Amino acid sequence: MSKSFTLLLGAAALTLSGAARAEAPMSVVASFSILGDMVEEVGGEHVDVTTLVGPDGDAHVFSPSPTDARAVGEADLFVVNGLHFEGWLDRLVEASGYEGPVVVASRGIDALSFDEEREERSSDHEGHDHDAGHDHDHDHDHDHSEHAGHDHGPEDPHAWQDLQNGKQYVANIRDALVAADPEHAADYRRNAEQYVGAMDTLDAEVHRRIGAIPEANRVLITNHDAFGYFANAYGLDVLSPVGLSTAAEPSAAGMAKLIEQIQARNVKALFLENMTSPALLEQLADETGVTIGGTLYAGALAAEGEASTYLGMFRHNVDTLTEALKD
Repeated sequence: MSKSFTLLLGAAALTLSGAARAEAPMSVVASFSILGDMVEEVGGEHVDVTTLVGPDGDAHVFSPSPTDARAVGEADLFVVNGLHFEGWLDRLVEASGYEGPVVVASRGIDALSFDEEREERSSDHEGHDHDAGHDHDHDHDHDHSEHAGHDHGPEDPHAWQDLQNGKQYVANIRDALVAADPEHAADYRRNAEQYVGAMDTLDAEVHRRIGAIPEANRVLITNHDAFGYFANAYGLDVLSPVGLSTAAEPSAAGMAKLIEQIQARNVKALFLENMTSPALLEQLADETGVTIGGTLYAGALAAEGEASTYLGMFRHNVDTLTEALKD
């Protein structure tokens, strides 16, 4: 083989290697499964997504591993929820040595404030009156005595539970991908537009289907308080034994008050969450005689099936609620 031919082969190999590197997908780390799905929808073939807290995982009690720190340190982009949802975030970024962009997907959202809600609930609810001092369209009641000191701030971080907020998440993810990889900006914008269109369609369906449930039946009781945005957007009342953290424990007084409310409201069903222990809800079911109406997905997607995507999660939850709460 001639020297010139060998040089040509070497040059061709270098060219192919450079092209392969140029076409390699961007490495994106998402803090939990719902964000991971959103990034995949917007990024498409141009992103390689690693999710730290996977399907059925609980971000409230997550403890990052050295492998997680390495994944973040090697990422091109790190997408997080914000609103103090990831209490371990600062420690992880510091341990990883990551210096790239941290994309806060909830940026620009009008967050629900628990400080305001605590003031609204300063007196016990003897009845139920949507117009009595409520800024939101739902009654959002639980015991906060075990919540003090948790990493969450005064704002509810579960903002993705309103599809209109989901659109803002998508806009923030789209803009971050465009900034990091402008070569594929048109693809990111097109994917985001289609995704937002699907959210608008589903949002209208959720309003219609929840609105068809008799108003007296629209009471949502789950293991912990993760459905405030959903209830606020779609017209349900939320009662829960504990606050935002799945690691919290209800007080005896809080449980007694909740049982009284369940009986007074003639609650139709209780709902499990996929990432929490069923023990608390099973205790409530035993003590009140109210059946468990199914499993809802709040802070994590399912490993498989319909609820394994963000939009599929919404469909599953609405199917479960409407079946259990109908007359």
